[in-house]
Amino acid sequence: MVKGDVVGKKITVGVCVMEKKVKCGAEVFSAPMGQILERLQAFGEFEIIYFGDKCIIEDPIERWPVCDCLIAFYSTGYPLDKAKAYASLRKPFLVNELELQHLLHDRRKVYERLEMFGIPVPRYALVNREVPYQELDYFVEEEDFVEVHGNRFWKPFVEKPVHGDDHRIMIYYPSSAGGGMKELFRKVGNRSSEFRPEVRRVRREGSYIYEEFMPTGGTDVKVYTVGPEYAHAEARKSPVVDGVVMRNPDGKEVRYPVLLTPTEKQMAREVCMAFRQSVCGFDLLRCEGRSYVCDVNGWSFVKNSYKYYDDAACVLRKMFLDAKAPHLSSAIPPILPWKVNEPSPPSEGLTRQGSGIIGTFGQAEELRCVIAIIRHGDRTPKQKVKLKVTEERLLNLMLKYNGGRPRSETKLKSAVQLQDLLDATRMLVPRTRPGRESDSEAEDLEHAEKLRQVKAVLEEGGHFSGIYRKVQLKPLKWVKVTKNSEGEEERPVEALMVLKYGGVLTHAGRKQAEELGRYFRNNMYPGEGTGLLRLHSTYRHDLKIYSSDEGRVQMSAAAFAKGLLDLEGQLTPILVSLVSKDSSMLDGLDNASVEMEEAKARLNEIITSGAKTVHNNGSPPWLADGAGLPSNAFELLPKLVELTKKVTEQVRLLAQDKDEELAEISSYDVIPPYDQAKALGKTNIDVDRIAAGLPCGSEGFLLMYARWRKLERDLYNERKERFDITQIPDVYDSCKYDLLHNAHLNLEGLDELFKVAQLLADGVIPNEYGINPKQKLKIGSKIARRLLGKLLIDLRNTREEAISVAELKSNQDQHSKLTQGEKEDTQSQPKLHIKHDDVRKSSNAGELPKLHIKNDDMRRSSTTSDISMDQDDDDDKEPKYRLDPKYANVKTPERMRGTRLYFTSESHIHSLMNVLRYCNLDESLQGEDSLVCYNALERLHKTKELDYMSYLVLRMFENTEVHLEDPKRFRIEMTFSRGADLSPLEKNDSEAASLHQEHTLPIMGPERLQEVVSYLTLDMMEKWFAVCHARRRFSSTINPCWILWLFLKECSRA
Repeated sequence: MVKGDVVGKKITVGVCVMEKKVKCGAEVFSAPMGQILERLQAFGEFEIIYFGDKCIIEDPIERWPVCDCLIAFYSTGYPLDKAKAYASLRKPFLVNELELQHLLHDRRKVYERLEMFGIPVPRYALVNREVPYQELDYFVEEEDFVEVHGNRFWKPFVEKPVHGDDHRIMIYYPSSAGGGMKELFRKVGNRSSEFRPEVRRVRREGSYIYEEFMPTGGTDVKVYTVGPEYAHAEARKSPVVDGVVMRNPDGKEVRYPVLLTPTEKQMAREVCMAFRQSVCGFDLLRCEGRSYVCDVNGWSFVKNSYKYYDDAACVLRKMFLDAKAPHLSSAIPPILPWKVNEPSPPSEGLTRQGSGIIGTFGQAEELRCVIAIIRHGDRTPKQKVKLKVTEERLLNLMLKYNGGRPRSETKLKSAVQLQDLLDATRMLVPRTRPGRESDSEAEDLEHAEKLRQVKAVLEEGGHFSGIYRKVQLKPLKWVKVTKNSEGEEERPVEALMVLKYGGVLTHAGRKQAEELGRYFRNNMYPGEGTGLLRLHSTYRHDLKIYSSDEGRVQMSAAAFAKGLLDLEGQLTPILVSLVSKDSSMLDGLDNASVEMEEAKARLNEIITSGAKTVHNNGSPPWLADGAGLPSNAFELLPKLVELTKKVTEQVRLLAQDKDEELAEISSYDVIPPYDQAKALGKTNIDVDRIAAGLPCGSEGFLLMYARWRKLERDLYNERKERFDITQIPDVYDSCKYDLLHNAHLNLEGLDELFKVAQLLADGVIPNEYGINPKQKLKIGSKIARRLLGKLLIDLRNTREEAISVAELKSNQDQHSKLTQGEKEDTQSQPKLHIKHDDVRKSSNAGELPKLHIKNDDMRRSSTTSDISMDQDDDDDKEPKYRLDPKYANVKTPERMRGTRLYFTSESHIHSLMNVLRYCNLDESLQGEDSLVCYNALERLHKTKELDYMSYLVLRMFENTEVHLEDPKRFRIEMTFSRGADLSPLEKNDSEAASLHQEHTLPIMGPERLQEVVSYLTLDMMEKWFAVCHARRRFSSTINPCWILWLFLKECSRA
């Protein structure tokens, strides 16, 4: 058969679909289907026959056109059974089999079919109801999970209707993240989902699939097959993030082609064959290094990709010829017929606009990664209430939740548990107020006051969350009691109750985090500006966000992500979709608890003895024991106590006045429901509370008084005449909070108390992490050990990937020169993923394989410490998305940026900074200069507090003009910020007034830790890893800051 002079009969292709799917006649074809059919016709081998709606719906099948090949698929109103009968009568070649299409409309059958063929799906369970709201004995719903046939699904989980055409899919969030539900639906305008914070219970009006929620980094992947040997994948922003649909200027949803792994390509082949649908679309989830199919859609085409239309037409042509004319060649012509008269596109220059910067050293550099370790935002003061309880109600509650074990402690965090405790406490709180006759004894009075405090904390805001409140009940005394006729059993008669609360991210904290995210977007990526959003949307920005387990840290991370990526909506879906918790890396002080207690004991000795801090003449002041402590610290302590009492008394009077107003209110009054997700999302102050003269936030006067009363008692023990210096940071914390958020209460002496507390806290806080540099180094390396290891892995992986890309590009450039004469012909060839074909293998070169094998092997060799090996494995589990350069309409598809964000608490920021400052003091590195330049060491010494949103940033640059093997190809820059390190009393201008009105403080800009001329390379890490391993053989632990020093010590060498 020759094009233009057809010998023999053309192959007829029948298009038996509803007209809305492919418009025919004089009308314009619908985009994908029409584009592909036009290309098929252009080959000159096919005649396309359109059945039309009237023929399909009204005519009997005997009168339907006869065809050799049939394109037929179900859509709303389509008579599938009639089409099956036609196929049985005429027996055309079917592109998509009709018999199995009914499976696609029942999600239960889709999952069953996928499992039958061994295709991975998320963990799921079925709830089948014959009638709406039918009660099922195998289905249990609790606050934070559902259980189906004993199979438990913890929130977040996904709820899908079993009917495939019902697109109202729900995601339920745990109370620890704020609770609520997100509803996903077919796109309406620019929305694809809505968050409903008040919805906590699952639906019961039908049958549903419950499945595990899989964190995918906020990205969905849609795969399109054309036959079992061809698969094209596109990624888009997942609707679970903020529900805003990204659209291009033409109003189409923005999607970008991404590369599939070999495993995913095999999955695409198996999906195609399992459902016998050659043209098929399905949804792919990438989670922890594995991929899962979560939905199969049947007939689907890619939109707005001319390269894909070319490929699909060529694959379908081969399919039709193999089925109906195997004697004819299915080889693709050198020039595709529809491109004969097409003008050749102008070749793009090699200039990479906006991607490079001129570095300090006068050479073009590319930013490769940004790594930031960030402290959480502004929070309420952390609080703790301790009381011994003997009440039977509370002891029974402890037994209820510890399995009836009399000697086991119980932790209450869930809403149900805390509600039980609140109910019991309400019954136990005396009806009379403090100071009345019934509470005459001091001990009983104090106990009653603490019970009232517990009740007030539990009632605060009217909601419960394990993020911000938790209760511990620990048995202290037991007795043996007779158990019916079965002998004796133990019963607890006294327990210690510890209630921890507070530490909540404030409206100011969220605002700080969002603004810092915006600042990073606009300033940390040279040459990008807001182009970072385009890099991110085109899957050339590899972003991972980690957080500790603390609620304020998680919410700070979510708010920062919102600002960085210009997202909308509530924080809960952003938190669950984009933030990974890693408490072992970013939480806890257990590794250094002994050393920290030693430091506090020595600090107490220095302050209470009134000794002056001295240091050797000529040596820097930060090398002395207790550096930074005011010389008159001991004289300041009585003044601190006096002023604390003064403020406490004023708050007591305010609380007493409020008590009188509430005296007639019953303890059993119903607390109005509180929308926690909205509270977490607030960035503005509560104007109504401020106007009413109440404390800011949800803290009432009773709890505010309890906070100050506890500080007064703990700061100074009058009976023993002893100061507790560990309370100084807490006094400073409360002063700063009230000056910022409760200035409208006009507490006399608060500003003076703040100045005294700040003087002391500026010396105490840094010294709690080590009384001298060597102790700071020891404590810091223990606390930040895993985090340091992860930072090294991030830097090393960035370098390896950059080298792989550079080698691949170099190989492609050489190949391009060799085949310059055939360039036009090669460019016209479509990408056919033919299995076992060398062409397919070559087409996968865009997957950026790790060609730098030596480094990759070295990364997994025994020279890596055990902790790094574990973290490296975790890093491999992160979902990765890579732009497909052959299909992406992007000038520089190989251009990648990496961002790793670690959100943590004050302890880890101090520890990390101490390691950077003092790692040269390790015994093996005596005589070496510090990583941090002298000027920066002086600034850090004067920087007493690493305040809210303080951060450390490591940025790696690649000098593409330097040879790959040159150590100076990669340069690291270190900067830090003190965070919101500005006293509420420091400025008194219009800007300060505006900030006070908003209850927030500005975040300081970044400062250099290196001299401008210094050149920090990665080469030292590779050179010394083997030495580190040799040292490890003789020691059970290895100092990670020593590794960091070896790898970074060229900081001060130009």
